[in-house]
Amino acid sequence: MSVEKTEVLVVGAGQAGVAMSEHLSRATIPHLVLERGRIAERWRSARWDSLVANGPAWHDRFPGMEFRGDPDGFVPKEQVADYFVAYAKKIAAPIRCDVEVRRVERNVGRSGFRVETSGGTLEAQYIVAATGPFQVPVIPPLVPETARIAQLHSASYRNPRQLPDGAVLVVGAGSSGVQIADELSRAGRRVYLSVSTHDRPPRSYRGRDFCWWLGVLNKWDAEATSGIEHTTIAVSGAYGGRTIDFRRLARQGITLVGRTEAFESCALHFAADLATNIERGDANYLSLLDEADAFVARNGLALADEPEARDLLPMPACATHPILRIDLEQAGIGSIVWATGYSVDYGWLQVNAVDENGRPRHQRGVSSEPGVYFLGLPWQSRRGSAFIWGVWYDAEYIADHITKQRRYLAYAPSPECQTETA
Repeated sequence: MSVEKTEVLVVGAGQAGVAMSEHLSRATIPHLVLERGRIAERWRSARWDSLVANGPAWHDRFPGMEFRGDPDGFVPKEQVADYFVAYAKKIAAPIRCDVEVRRVERNVGRSGFRVETSGGTLEAQYIVAATGPFQVPVIPPLVPETARIAQLHSASYRNPRQLPDGAVLVVGAGSSGVQIADELSRAGRRVYLSVSTHDRPPRSYRGRDFCWWLGVLNKWDAEATSGIEHTTIAVSGAYGGRTIDFRRLARQGITLVGRTEAFESCALHFAADLATNIERGDANYLSLLDEADAFVARNGLALADEPEARDLLPMPACATHPILRIDLEQAGIGSIVWATGYSVDYGWLQVNAVDENGRPRHQRGVSSEPGVYFLGLPWQSRRGSAFIWGVWYDAEYIADHITKQRRYLAYAPSPECQTETA
């Protein structure tokens, strides 16, 4: 039987896969995109109901198409997914949905790769793993399943009505954890929020969104360096967008605790680091204001002063007198939402492209296995790599790299050169 062949196989049709398809098409490179669900599936089925984009519409998009509506607004998740569907249609991306890639291995004695999928076998000269950073939800193995409490990852959380009665502990100080805790509190739930180290930029300052500030201050394009780790960032576009302030969340009625450390005898134990974590987040916030003010002065910009942005609420009592232990039953906690991030799973990629821990080995997305590429990773080439606009530029780099490799492989000496060499 004949085997279907393509020049480049892109695995995943989220923002990374769609961006990759656009640049491959621009370079006139034949390719195919396989998606095990729908286009931008994770925006639809792995996010909570009220989620909006964390960046304004003018920023969190591809260069080739704008979102409809207010450019300064924060787009709901379903509209983000619809955007990528429309973009894929606009560029005529060759996407096949409901096809799972199960195994990729290098051909023996000849170029290219053999790909086993739920829809059959095909071959490709190049592979782009565009599955992104949010693959396998991680729940720390602290609270055993035998404990009488509901546990779910933020990827499975949808809305407050989903959770059983009682108070809720949310673990995680990033955007997901903070937004979920805030939503639960607004719904009348008693909420505990476990806060670890984090950055917390201002949502806006002196009339400009923090995405703008990170752009003009050249922070989005800060290059990845060896050993750099993804930083937890607390920022939100919910309720029209506002600065995340843990002191204000405590005043709102959310009980803050430190980093979740252990579970013993029906109780969770927390580190005594809450005040330190809040102060470090405040320092990060104030340092960005300092840089913004210096930029305004240096460039003579007519942006109104905002001195009140530096006013901090008092440190809450739950931080000055930290809670180090909570008996879940006595506190009436009926559920835990783990906003504790994700790990990657490249078990399907049976080539020399990942390290002993299963993490990609790459330089700007070009893997250690010739012909294999990664796209959509945090800090793939720069700080903005995992964001919508950032992945578009990383895809351009990978398409350019593939183009150069194809040209080298297509090279053949002229007959004159062959005669002279002989």
